[in-house]
Amino acid sequence: MNVIELIKVAFKSLTSNKLRSMLTMLGVIIGVAAVIMMIAISAGTEATISEAISGLGSNLLFITPAFERGGPQEGPANPRGGLVYSDVAAIRTQVSGVAGVSVEQQDSVTVKVGDTTINSVTMVGTTPDYTTVRNVQIGSGRFVNEQEVQYADKVVVLGSAIAQQLFPGTDPIGQSIYANNVNLTVIGVLAPKGLSAGTNFDNMIYVPINLVFRKFVPSQFARFLGDRVRTIFVSVDKNANMNDVILQISILLANRHNVSLDSPDFNINTQSDIIQTRESTTASFRSLLAWVAGVSLIVGGIGIMNIMLVSVTERTREIGLRQAVGATPGDIQIQFLSEALMLSLFGGIFGILAGVGGSMLFGSLSGMRTVIVPYSIALSFFSAALVGIFFGYIPAQKAAQLDPIEALRHE
Repeated sequence: MNVIELIKVAFKSLTSNKLRSMLTMLGVIIGVAAVIMMIAISAGTEATISEAISGLGSNLLFITPAFERGGPQEGPANPRGGLVYSDVAAIRTQVSGVAGVSVEQQDSVTVKVGDTTINSVTMVGTTPDYTTVRNVQIGSGRFVNEQEVQYADKVVVLGSAIAQQLFPGTDPIGQSIYANNVNLTVIGVLAPKGLSAGTNFDNMIYVPINLVFRKFVPSQFARFLGDRVRTIFVSVDKNANMNDVILQISILLANRHNVSLDSPDFNINTQSDIIQTRESTTASFRSLLAWVAGVSLIVGGIGIMNIMLVSVTERTREIGLRQAVGATPGDIQIQFLSEALMLSLFGGIFGILAGVGGSMLFGSLSGMRTVIVPYSIALSFFSAALVGIFFGYIPAQKAAQLDPIEALRHE
């Protein structure tokens, strides 16, 4: 029996009971669709995380404090541990290969202009390098300068959305606003940037960081330990060696904080480090989802085997007739294997359509990003084919081993 004839016979056999064939394929369809959708959701999450972290700026280093108390034989924790604002100037002036250094100190304030009041606005105290490090653009006016930071001048740069709410249809440059009853003069407005890394830059206001330290979140310990900061952002020059810059910063901060490089009181991470950490988490989650989806394929395969065993029983006399007219056990085995394979392949095709369509629908309805990964389509399709062959083998073997005389006697 040639291949074309084999396909025709298998197709005729399956279409003779369409409802049963469709129900048998349903398990494979669900399994294939689940694999594609789970991988699409996971890949979308990874892409969102990667873009969000990259959206913070380019070639960034994140320096954060690492407070660790000493053990019984190590003595007390370093009282000067952590990052202080003066570290920013030291990095900017003493480390080569740095394009910009910025730090942020945030506070939630109430902003008022005339009769317009906006509650819970995020105020960001920062430095002139903020625009370079955070990759934001000035729409009009200018950003804060070194002198304004040094003397804690009462100036402010508005996010584009805040500017529209406070000064609709008018130029805000030179106007005054009140932030928690502190009068600030508007010197600039940022160009629209939108949401990036979970931060909406358009809905924030920006002031010199020393103004935040002195007027909004003053620390009684600042005169002894310095103004504490949570994260220092360093933008590395694209022509500089990232590892060399990290080493320079590590040595500088270790000397300033009087700690050793073996047990520093700070951590330095790159964007790639953070992305890899997040991706390793989502990769584990993706593997779990893939195994769960794989169970659906196995269930579908069991359904195929069950139906094929029933089919062998129902068609025992037909098998005897085929053997009587010259069909070999190998011909019978191939015939039933082809039927099982056709069931799984059709299920795989419908499953791919359902998986791709379901991924797109889920992404549009849930708000979560989904990314169709080509390898997931190939993986699920070939998995469906293997399921058909694997679970179709036992029924095919049983059919091939039937005694032709006994088969012809079967009613």
